[in-house]
Amino acid sequence: MRARIIMAAAVLALAAACSPAEEKAPAPAEAPLAGRAAIYAAGEQDAEAFARALYADAAAPVANDPAKATIIPGRDPLYTRTLNALIGVDFREAQSRNEVPYLNYDPVCACQDADGFALVALRMTPDGDKASTAEVTFTNHGETHQQTLKLVREGPMWRIADAIDGQGKSLHDALMAIAEKAEG
Repeated sequence: MRARIIMAAAVLALAAACSPAEEKAPAPAEAPLAGRAAIYAAGEQDAEAFARALYADAAAPVANDPAKATIIPGRDPLYTRTLNALIGVDFREAQSRNEVPYLNYDPVCACQDADGFALVALRMTPDGDKASTAEVTFTNHGETHQQTLKLVREGPMWRIADAIDGQGKSLHDALMAIAEKAEG
């Protein structure tokens, strides 16, 4: 009886060794994130990943990005609550006078449209656990530009608190002046 059990085990082992292995289909690869989805995901990592994602999107924007299409002025997840409030005031004030708002461009690329956009250099300086400064150099339309982004971690994500152009002009300060004038 013992010999039969050993023999049966040997036959099963030999059959298993000789039969073709089950081939499992590889798991489908997830599509890499792009556009706003990539920026939001990077924003949950760290300040540098967030800054790099902002400029990667400027270099290769996603056409018809559904996340971007639903954003209204003053409610953009890329900006801090304070900057969003100032953007909202700017938009409403301009609308009430049937004018173009001060912020009628993309602060990331400091442009209305990008052509040949490329990030040249990025230097990050931490300003504490929840703040960081990104000194950025990029090219757009064949010209080199420099700017500084002030980044702040609000909730689970890094956000833009200010964009300062190469001449030192602060977007936050320009919008604050509009808001203060609107109150008066």
